[in-house]
Amino acid sequence: MRWDSLFDDLEAQFSAERALEAESEITERARMELAGIELGDRLRGAAGSGLKLFLADGNIIHGVLGRVGAGWLVLSEGSRQWLVPLAAVLTFQGLGRLALKPVSTVRQLPGIASVLRALARDRSAVVVHLSTRAGGGAKVNGVIDRVGRDHFDIAVVRDGEVRRAGNVASVMTVPFSAVAALCSAGGE
Repeated sequence: MRWDSLFDDLEAQFSAERALEAESEITERARMELAGIELGDRLRGAAGSGLKLFLADGNIIHGVLGRVGAGWLVLSEGSRQWLVPLAAVLTFQGLGRLALKPVSTVRQLPGIASVLRALARDRSAVVVHLSTRAGGGAKVNGVIDRVGRDHFDIAVVRDGEVRRAGNVASVMTVPFSAVAALCSAGGE
């Protein structure tokens, strides 16, 4: 009877040790998997969710997360949409734990330069919010004329005016790194 008790005790210790090893391995694998998750993956997992962004220019934007591209995201705030470079976001509030890898590297959305080229082609009136380091949180109203590899030219017009040669107050060249956010004109 005493031997049965000893063997039962040894089996219990062995089972507890195996369970501890398995738990430790699972924890380590989870840490390693988490180390491979990028911000874009977390953002793709939060598509359709409400987020609060704290931007480099001091603004706070609330909205529903739409598309996430290579280095940018689109946030819808009522009828207005914001194009925000990820580098201009100081913090995100409202991201869940879900992370989604891109479906395919071939089908990834384009970079911010491609998006800005589409806005230039459409002659869309925009408001560019400059980061604090670039201009003290200044806003520029206008139409994007040309887009380079790391900068764009915007024809500055007064709020509510359309881009015509006589309405252009100046043309500014803006490095991508100076953009805190960009939104549709109107409703500002």
